[in-house]
Amino acid sequence: MMNKVLYEELNPDEFRARIKSCPVAYLPLGTLEWHGEHMPLGADGIQSQGFFVKLAEQVGGIVLPKLFLGPDRRAGDLFGMDTWVGNASSGGETRETREPAQLDGSAYWVSDELFKAMIEAILTQLKRAGFRLVVAHGHGPSTLAFMKRTDEWEKEFDLRLFHCFGSPWDGEGKGIQVDHGAANETSLTMALRPELVDLNKLSPASWPVAVGGKDPRVFASQELGDEIIQLNVQRMSELIRGALGK
Repeated sequence: MMNKVLYEELNPDEFRARIKSCPVAYLPLGTLEWHGEHMPLGADGIQSQGFFVKLAEQVGGIVLPKLFLGPDRRAGDLFGMDTWVGNASSGGETRETREPAQLDGSAYWVSDELFKAMIEAILTQLKRAGFRLVVAHGHGPSTLAFMKRTDEWEKEFDLRLFHCFGSPWDGEGKGIQVDHGAANETSLTMALRPELVDLNKLSPASWPVAVGGKDPRVFASQELGDEIIQLNVQRMSELIRGALGK
């Protein structure tokens, strides 16, 4: 009974057992957004929920459904990676530019105000359900918006709030979702859902569109993804246990 961790799959008895054992909710902050031709549009939520499942299996708690709506940059009718005209230089990569344009499949943007209202509604319901701690992580702008109001929301909802940024491995590309469709996110997705990644879709002749970070064609691997998950499950388990006084 205790092996099921997805909120929507638990029956009431299973819910009561899991929340009594570890009153932690995990909120995957996803998108439906371009992460290069080689990655699924829902890569953000797939990674964050998949990582949370591993974490919940280790420390306890319950994993919520993926929230695919989130804030991001906006320029008229263009959002997020639509507006990005350059790729960050990292590990000797060549900077390339393109004209801002809508990327196929992007369908996730909401305003900062609406995102704030959604998160506050979720926190209200999680507090009502009996949770004491919420970990939210995934899409960068969504996670940053969550981080921005952590102190305010902890006081308002009497919950402890965490995210997964800030690990000592973030700068090494071994944190959770610390690039965009590049070696880190590609490796995580390869470890969690390998059937959804196809590096053969990336041309060897040019830099992948809407990918920022270390070249996934060179540096991504399932083994790296497994290492990232193991490192961060251990780190987050210690943080959560400490917050719960375990």
